[in-house]
Parts: sequence; C-alpha cells; structure tokens
Amino acid sequence: MPVINRIAEFQPELAAWRRDFHMHPELAFEEHRTAGIVAGRLHDFGCDEVLEGFSGTGVIGVIHGQDGPNGRAIGLRADMDALPIEELTGAPWASQTPGKMHACGHDGHTTMLLGAARYLAETRNFSGSVVLIFQPAEEKGGGADVMVRDGIFERFPMSRVFGMHNWPGLPAGEFAWREGPVMAAVANLEIALQGKGAHGAMPHQGVDPIMVAAAIVQGLQSIVARNVEPVEAGVITIGHIKGGFTHNVIPDSVQMQGTARWFKPEVGAVLKERFLHMVPAIAGAFGATAECSFIRYCPPTVNDPESTRLTLAAARAVAGDARVSEMEKPTMGGEDFAFMLEAKPGSYIMIGGGRGTNDPGLHHPKYDFNDEVLSVGASYWSTLAEQLLPR
Repeated sequence: MPVINRIAEFQPELAAWRRDFHMHPELAFEEHRTAGIVAGRLHDFGCDEVLEGFSGTGVIGVIHGQDGPNGRAIGLRADMDALPIEELTGAPWASQTPGKMHACGHDGHTTMLLGAARYLAETRNFSGSVVLIFQPAEEKGGGADVMVRDGIFERFPMSRVFGMHNWPGLPAGEFAWREGPVMAAVANLEIALQGKGAHGAMPHQGVDPIMVAAAIVQGLQSIVARNVEPVEAGVITIGHIKGGFTHNVIPDSVQMQGTARWFKPEVGAVLKERFLHMVPAIAGAFGATAECSFIRYCPPTVNDPESTRLTLAAARAVAGDARVSEMEKPTMGGEDFAFMLEAKPGSYIMIGGGRGTNDPGLHHPKYDFNDEVLSVGASYWSTLAEQLLPR
C-alpha cells in the first residue's frame, strides 16, 4: 500500500500549510499562531476533542474510531517550534521574522500530523482513539518533559506513543529505524569567564579572557579523547563564544556556550565531572576566574523493540520493503521525545527528505523541508493508527 489516495488528493493543501508555517516561525513556548492554526484545523476536521494551551502552547486532538472510545489509544506526536537562526534559503516562503526560521523541519512535522488528522477524522477506519500531540518547545525548553510532568498520559491514557523526524541525509520517502538508543542524551554547557581588560598593545597589564577561552576549547577536547573509553560515544562542542567589542582592546569577560552528548549514564557522568573540574582550573592557570554549568537537557531517545517492530509494518506498507532500512548506528543528535519514551513504550522513526548530495543539513540557515514527503509522512501516521487499532 503506497501513499493513501485520499491523502495524495490534498497534497497541494499540505504544501500550502507547511509553507505558511515556514513563513511564520515561532520559538519555544511562543507558538501561539501555530497552535491557533493547528487547533482551528482540528476543529474543522471534526476531531472529537481539541485541547488548547496544554503545557503553555501545546495542542492535543483526539479522534475516536467508528466504535467510539473503548479504552484503546495510541499517541502520535509532532513538534511545532522553530530555531533562532537567520534564514538564507531565498525561498518565496522564507521566514518573515528576522532571526527565526524552521531549520529543523518542525513545520513539516506539524503538517504531516495535520494531514493524518484530516484523513483519520474522515474515515475513522480504526477502533479506539488516536491522540494527536502537537508539542511546543522541542528545541529549547524541554516541551516533552513539561507535557509529561503536566500529566498528558494521565489526562489522555495511551498504551504507546510514537514520533517521527525528517532526515535530509536519507532519500525522500524512505524510512530508517533502529531498536534501542536512536538519539543521544544532551546537556547544555554555560561558561562565564572573568579576566581583566587592557589595551591590546599592552596585554601584560590585563588578563586576556579570549586567550583563556581558546585554551578551554582545546582542553575540553581532551575529555572525550582521554577520559572516555574509545569504544563508547561522547561529544563536547563549544558552539558560541562572545567577547570583546573592537580590534585593539582586551575585554574583561567572555561568555561561552556548548553542548555535551552521550548514551550511557556513566559516560555522561564523566563528561560532567571533567567539564566542571577543567574549566575553572584552566581559567585559574591564566589568572582568570570561571563560572560554569552543565545543565542536563534530555536523556537518550531509546526505542522500545516491540513498538519499533510495529512502526516497521506501517513504514513498509507505505514505502515498500526496499525503502525501509535499519540505521547502522544511532545519531548524536538529541530529541526531547525521549521524555515521552521514558514514560510510555514507543518508537521514533526517521523519514527521508533528501533531494541530493549537497542538501543542507538540519539547523542550517539554508535548510528547507521537502514538501514531496508530506503525503508520505501523513500516510505513515494514518497507516500506523489503522494497523495498531484494527476494527
């Protein structure tokens, strides 16, 4: 069974919805316009229940099968937020909000789940209930964690919960799956360096925090290289350094931000301990001081084996066996859907959106979701619901 015919019929509408979301990106817990459109469409589709404002800007929709609610339910989740990135795609539907863009494809995720909602509400060819979860704040803010703590699984009982992410490195319309860990645990790193400002021509009169920052960046790379067993996975990256204001002045201070990634708890413990020890020690060696934080953001995303086998059946029904492949290894990317998978069995699958070998990757200012896969993703969600909740 390829793309569902009915969903293929409204593919142009899906593309229009996605591009509208793309033009109006909203950051974590600011998804008011997006959430309003989502809720309005769910009402228009005839969903049996639509709850707005869950965990701030989250939206929950419920569709009952032809026999009404009977206690059997699954959850399907999409994320809605954008990133603080200046868009460089040049597309006619490019972001109209400076400094914000959908660089991770959440505009497509939201649209694919809306497409499935429209089809499922029309046909109701299943038994039980499908809970549609439109989550805020995946990129920053831990929206999935907030939803779990706010009682989403108590308010809407589900036996399993499922997620999906577009993957530009995978050919369009293909699926990739993996049992067990599929994405890494994440911590956010914060460093505030305090030195002593001076004229750039008289460095001996100051303590240069920029030089300290450079030493810290180099030193942090030794944590994984010399403290983590080589067969294990760990990453520490500094992605932001801010300091100084002109070419010939040594500033007083520098701010740094970064990320740490791992799978095994013991590796995460090593990264944290060495980071918190090393940064102040390096700063002190130069006569500077450092305040640093290792802020755990989300655990690893771990797929339940049985749930993953269920997703495979739906993916193969839509794309065919040859276009559904096992991931050779997990990715060090992070995903707060991990919190939902800690609370309920479920699985997270990748849908290919690649156009060619030079596609910009996720979080790139030239990234744009591939509209060709909208009907594929909506068909996958719909097929999964019909297979898991047979009449």
